[in-house]
Amino acid sequence: MRLNIKKYLYIVGICISATASAQSNSSSPYSAFGLGLLRGDQLPQFKSMGGISAGVRGLGGYSNINIANPASYSNIHLTTFDIGAYMNRTILKRDGKTEASGNFALNHINFAIPITPKSAFSFGLMPFSDMGYNYSTPMSFGAADTAKANRAFAGEGGISKAYIGYGIQVAKNFSVGANISYLFGKLNNISGIEFPNQLGTANTRIENKRDIYGFNYDLGVQYHTALNDKTLLTVGYTNSLGTKLNSIESQVVTRISSNVSDGTINSILDSVYSYEGSEEKLTLPMRHSFGISINRANKWLLGADVRYATWSDFKSSGNATINTAEYKFDNSYGASIGGQWTPDITSLNYLNLVDYRFGLRYDKTYLNINNQNIKDMAVSIGLGLPIRAQQGINAYYKINLSAEYGQRGTLSNSLVKENYINFTVSFMLNDRWFMRYRYD
Repeated sequence: MRLNIKKYLYIVGICISATASAQSNSSSPYSAFGLGLLRGDQLPQFKSMGGISAGVRGLGGYSNINIANPASYSNIHLTTFDIGAYMNRTILKRDGKTEASGNFALNHINFAIPITPKSAFSFGLMPFSDMGYNYSTPMSFGAADTAKANRAFAGEGGISKAYIGYGIQVAKNFSVGANISYLFGKLNNISGIEFPNQLGTANTRIENKRDIYGFNYDLGVQYHTALNDKTLLTVGYTNSLGTKLNSIESQVVTRISSNVSDGTINSILDSVYSYEGSEEKLTLPMRHSFGISINRANKWLLGADVRYATWSDFKSSGNATINTAEYKFDNSYGASIGGQWTPDITSLNYLNLVDYRFGLRYDKTYLNINNQNIKDMAVSIGLGLPIRAQQGINAYYKINLSAEYGQRGTLSNSLVKENYINFTVSFMLNDRWFMRYRYD
């Protein structure tokens, strides 16, 4: 084996530890509800195409890990390693005021290993959802200035997803696959009331913590057939089963120091009340995705996805929230279109070897707040930058870049409008590991 696998496994161990303990990558008040903002299962090469994945079997001449449809693993012919980082810039607008914030963290680490020419398995760690917000709203109990108060809200945390999956081509034009995922993480909602101009007032803070863990299962199928010698049609479907997760909620009420004019929660003076709840069940919705793509080998790919999830079935006995606004969970739906174009893989001009990607995405999310459906739409672009391997080394490298500019929410009914830029970069390796050589 030409690679020093011990060195790679050591690096992977460090990355897994960093990912599992990473802080939230969100700065959105909409992450306060449910399980936070869902991140999706797409790596940057798929995100840059609007998130199309259900009907995508392969991208160019490289093996790519399409976690969103495990049936695609059957098309992986080289051991594949993909690791990436995530950066975010969010601009919030409300009542004529604007606030910006940003986040950076390790995003994912994934492996795929072929078992036979028509099957492979994959495993890895990636984010499932993020929670992160911090804001305050003024409240007054009278005309006197000393009676004014601030109500501050904050939240942090996230849920990670560790998975293992297998995909196999069971017939000439038909592949199936499945992922088993273990979801785990902590979600922490904080609210507080302070009287910044009234000394001696008991300023309170309520902290609701939820430890969430449990298994989830994803199934996928793909039908693929050649339209001619160079063009492949792929139709795919995925189903994420509506499983139950475990949730343990605890609550701590404390007194805090005065002055929260900037919307932050200040230092703790003493504890007033604490509660440790028993284990409860949290029901995830069933999610469906259907996709189609047409792929001309090593030249171009065009595809589209539609998706639907029964979030009205979402149930949580300890559904902590930080807002007094009325809200509910509705069924969500969305669609994506996107594609990739590679000018000429035989060219000596490097720019002709680059993969150019684009996409559009629209989602009506599961949130309905103040009788307003929260919608999320974005346009995305990306690049796949090949790296030339050293002479004599039978390995292939690529850097995948993805940039997504989008908008979430609305200014109607005193809500918040978000404009965001998500940027993801990943390093991908294709190589022949675990091979038995005929000669030493």
